[in-house]
Amino acid sequence: MSAAQPTRRVAVVTGTRAEFGLLETVMRAVAAHHDLELQTIVTGAHLLKPSETWREVAESFDIAATVPMQSTQAPTRLDDASALGRGIQGLAASFQELRPDWVVVLGDRIEAFAAGAAASIGGIAVAHIHGGDRAEGVADEAMRHAITKLAHLHLPATAQSADRIERMGEDASRIHVVGSPAIDGLTGTAPLDDTTWRELGRPEIVILFHPTGRADEDEHTDAQAILDACAGRRTLALHPNHDPGRAGVLHALEAHAKESDELRVISHLPRPQFVGALKRLSKSGGVVVGNSSAGLIECAALRVPVVDIGPRQGGRERAGNVIHVESPHVADLQAAIDQACCLHLTGLAHPYGDGHTGERIAALLAEIDPSQSGYLRKRNAY
Repeated sequence: MSAAQPTRRVAVVTGTRAEFGLLETVMRAVAAHHDLELQTIVTGAHLLKPSETWREVAESFDIAATVPMQSTQAPTRLDDASALGRGIQGLAASFQELRPDWVVVLGDRIEAFAAGAAASIGGIAVAHIHGGDRAEGVADEAMRHAITKLAHLHLPATAQSADRIERMGEDASRIHVVGSPAIDGLTGTAPLDDTTWRELGRPEIVILFHPTGRADEDEHTDAQAILDACAGRRTLALHPNHDPGRAGVLHALEAHAKESDELRVISHLPRPQFVGALKRLSKSGGVVVGNSSAGLIECAALRVPVVDIGPRQGGRERAGNVIHVESPHVADLQAAIDQACCLHLTGLAHPYGDGHTGERIAALLAEIDPSQSGYLRKRNAY
């Protein structure tokens, strides 16, 4: 960008604690780029009590706008649909005020879909990170690919995802393999210190289990099976995402914690502490159990063994650190945990990049002019 051109405004929309952990290096790279101006928009689960993880965002970035979407009550799938409508309306109003040149979203949640829809329909260029992946989630598979069709610039994490985007009819010249921002900053983050590790119970197992949109009773049953399979080992469990079925998982965790001295349950670990905990787990021969994408991405880079459960990450690329269990039966889970503990992960390779994703994305946002003639027009490539 020449000195005569104005600074390009980049609105990054973040809706959850986990997704902000991935977006943070992108946001820092945008803020540091002399041709870009960062606009941070906070929405979705960030604004929900009691966690209010928007405060974590505010510690690092000035917040340009907040857009309420969900309510604090246990959500249903139709509650999510209503929240999506509120998000589109609120984000459209924010874009009207902030006038961004780019809107950046990551992944497949309703917050990203709301931002992508509001921007694309409103005539603003959308850059989509982690498009082209496969992962069933709640409605994630459909929403991720829908965002791809709304987006103008595609920033997939892997070559396989890039190929999938091109086969969806997107122009190959707009697809750039950048790696996953989840890998950024891993090498520079220290393992948790001994004091903090002791406060977390020196876990042998970390549970990262999120609902998949089923009834609370079904999610409770599966969470209980996981907890039973982990019995006899020091275990740390993080609260599940704010998705339908959350109440069932949370009830199982809290009830079990009251009866067991081996289980610690916490709502959230800020990104540096989360990565530091994974590093300690890797050094101590521990295992991650659940259905989080962190088990397939960050844990692969940090060489942490993982037991992945059920369909939530179905179809996502995975390295040799993952043992998959289709249904959470206690005996099957116990066998998988034992198998994971015996994995030899020295020299493990993964497809998710080299830790410079944020810089690559900022450079592309500065290089590509979304106001150029025809750029906002969407046309299927075949």
